[in-house]
Amino acid sequence: MMLAVIRSIDDGSAYEARFERVLDHSVASVWAMLTDNGELAKWFPELRVDDLRVGGALKFDMGGGEEETMEILALEPLAVLAYTWAEDRVRFELAETPEGCRLTLIERIARVTDHTPRDLAGWHVCLDVIVALLDGRTVESRKAAWEKEYEAYKKLIEQVRAGAHQ
Repeated sequence: MMLAVIRSIDDGSAYEARFERVLDHSVASVWAMLTDNGELAKWFPELRVDDLRVGGALKFDMGGGEEETMEILALEPLAVLAYTWAEDRVRFELAETPEGCRLTLIERIARVTDHTPRDLAGWHVCLDVIVALLDGRTVESRKAAWEKEYEAYKKLIEQVRAGAHQ
């Protein structure tokens, strides 16, 4: 799978990472992976939909009984789900294609840190797991997949940072 495309936005004060996958599955089945807690738990067990509406929330289980609330910023059934992620923003967009569905994940990154490549590798693997689940496959080792992607995203972020300082 191709890496996310990362670009500087807001006059260089923030970044945008764009992931895209074309799936041979219906928009409805992909939407369910993002919004149905039973499906969501299969690829992101720490995340659950608490109240599916604009102004509603998703909850992230941080372990030890701690939860982070992420506000839903945009919701268009079968098309758009966007929410806060700490100081960042996550947006999923679905579009029907002749093959089935194009899934786009756009993360607006307020600040690039040493943790950014970890997060990007995590999203990359999450999307791969969604595809695998919909295809009826399993990802043998999410950890091994993440480690491979993490190395690639570390290099990509180094390039992005170098380009930002030119």
